[in-house]
Amino acid sequence: MTMPTTGITYWTSVDSPVGPLLLTAAPTGELTSLSVPGQKGGRTVGDDWRRDPGPFREAERQLAAYFAGELKEFRLDLRAVGTPFRKKVWAALDDVPYGATVSYGEIATRIGAPRAAVRAVGGAIGANPLLIVRPCHRVIGSDGSLTGYAGGLERKVRLLTHEGVLRP
Repeated sequence: MTMPTTGITYWTSVDSPVGPLLLTAAPTGELTSLSVPGQKGGRTVGDDWRRDPGPFREAERQLAAYFAGELKEFRLDLRAVGTPFRKKVWAALDDVPYGATVSYGEIATRIGAPRAAVRAVGGAIGANPLLIVRPCHRVIGSDGSLTGYAGGLERKVRLLTHEGVLRP
């Protein structure tokens, strides 16, 4: 008798220059999260999760290429669970190119939200379950300051330095 695969979370861990990355995937293979240790709102391995590197081969390949400076745009099947507003914000993140930054206000404008929605935009960005591949590290304050990052400000600095936004 085979077990149904609905509801199973597959996971693996991948080493990276910003520390170990915890990747999760749906049974259908889409990447559902990428977390780092100590991440605000990050995932931890559940008792019923299944460790299997199989669904992550392409994500691992692309992450290695990104950190080697050979990949500027991820092309992965993603499935993040969130409200329609959060999904709109996350889609706007996907459009921020490698080596560029945008402000929270610019993201609000891109999704047609009023300027007053900047806090809500910030909350949606902070809830991004797919660090690095969905580039929330490219969002900065309107004054150019490196505002919060769920993965930690030190990682944000390392990622922006890697992309050439900041000087080493």
